[in-house]
Amino acid sequence: MIQTGRVIASMIDYFAGDARRINHFMKVYGFAKTIGELEQLDERTLLILEVAAVTHDIGIKNSEIKYNSSAGCYQQTEGPPEAKKLLEDLWFDKELIERVCWLIAHHHTYDDIVDIDCQILIEADFLVNAYEDDLSAEAVQHVEQLIFRTKTGKRLLNEMYTKK
Repeated sequence: MIQTGRVIASMIDYFAGDARRINHFMKVYGFAKTIGELEQLDERTLLILEVAAVTHDIGIKNSEIKYNSSAGCYQQTEGPPEAKKLLEDLWFDKELIERVCWLIAHHHTYDDIVDIDCQILIEADFLVNAYEDDLSAEAVQHVEQLIFRTKTGKRLLNEMYTKK
């Protein structure tokens, strides 16, 4: 049984000294796991989702070094090679690594979301970013209409940001 805890520990090592980035991926992981479980994902898809949630921003480090930017387009380019190395070192299977890398390469691409693992990863990241970026109520509603599709993701978004 592969444990997501090993990925978390490796990512904490990867982002050592950067508590902000570590806290971000831990929050995204928590929301992704919650949505995935409540949406009743199968065990394999849930594992892929959890690993992708933990590693989704791994490209930020190299993006900031190479481009002096953490923009999503750079993260999507720089992230997959870093994630591949990290996950190979943890002995994950090739299929899982390829899917996680694909999710990392698309987690800032919001049009034509087809697969449930991608949908949930994007929703979980938005749940965290809405708070971290202090989005207005109007912006949150706009994001919900454009991106959110899962019943659980919508419920969490509304409970967190629209209820007083």
